[in-house]
Amino acid sequence: MREFFHYVIGNNTIGAYLWTLGIILFVFFLKKVFSRTIASLLCRAFSRIWPNFDTKTFVDLVIPPLGIFLVITVSIVTLYRLHFPQQLDIELYKYKLHSVLLALAILLQIGAFIWLILRSIDFIAVLLQQQRAGQPAQSEYQLIVFFRDFLKVIVIIVGGMLILRFSFGYNISTLLTGLSIVGAAIALALRESLENLIASFVIFFDKPFTIGDFVKVQTVAGNVERIGLRSTRIRTADKSYVTVPNKQMVDSILDNVSLRTQLRGFTELNLHVHTPPARAEQLLQDLRGFLKEQADVQNFTVALSDIRPNTIVATVEYFTRAIPNDRFVALRQSVNFFVLRRMEELGIQIAVQP
Repeated sequence: MREFFHYVIGNNTIGAYLWTLGIILFVFFLKKVFSRTIASLLCRAFSRIWPNFDTKTFVDLVIPPLGIFLVITVSIVTLYRLHFPQQLDIELYKYKLHSVLLALAILLQIGAFIWLILRSIDFIAVLLQQQRAGQPAQSEYQLIVFFRDFLKVIVIIVGGMLILRFSFGYNISTLLTGLSIVGAAIALALRESLENLIASFVIFFDKPFTIGDFVKVQTVAGNVERIGLRSTRIRTADKSYVTVPNKQMVDSILDNVSLRTQLRGFTELNLHVHTPPARAEQLLQDLRGFLKEQADVQNFTVALSDIRPNTIVATVEYFTRAIPNDRFVALRQSVNFFVLRRMEELGIQIAVQP
């Protein structure tokens, strides 16, 4: 039996083959156990930092790539201790077979590691979304999604460079030099797009508006439905879907109507010049009493502001709390109807402009 284990095949003993195969199979069949154990240890460490650490989500995301990474790593380490059979070391396109297999193994190892990092980024994004009882603000949610995808792209690019460097032996310094030149050319060609991209960062961090706000910018007014990396989508009052470049949203004067603490209503009354002063005063007094009865009106000013050759000018200015637009329009209508009814009852005519 001892002679059997010491029998040499392909520069290695049968015992060495069996030990290598046994270790690989042992790790392969118990990879979930090992992965769960490592994940549990990481959970204990992270739970001290984040009180709302979601252990189940972390384990579900990390265990598959972690198990594959362990199997590939252990396989590379154990197989590397064997001597590659000279009979099988044939040449493939100027490369030895053992070099090709080693390159593929390193490629798989780096790929599994990149997959593990991507899953970790997904978990961090989920954790950040759950910081506020699972209901983050729309702007914060979109910011989390943006940086999640942005980090994934960076990790994939770095992973590709690592594969070129360690798996295929490519000198990535020349690649980086070439990419820097190409990147400069692309930056010049896509200057406007880059400006919009930078403007999107300004919107995300400065937060002049968020999804759902009613904004006015240049000639566009409506509710913000989406904030992208290049543009912002606004649903106007006539239900049009307008796309505005982010650079214009940042550089232009923007009125965020949703952030107003009060809404202003203003009416100018042009009374006939022959209106008796007592009737004009009665009209204004009745109008003050009407505005006092309106629950949404917080303060107001009703005054006889000017006397002109052919008209008496009275101004009505009132401010309401931040109420929906339909309620504000209804309030303005009720004020105007009250003025018309009282003018009719008091016999006051509107001045005719010359």
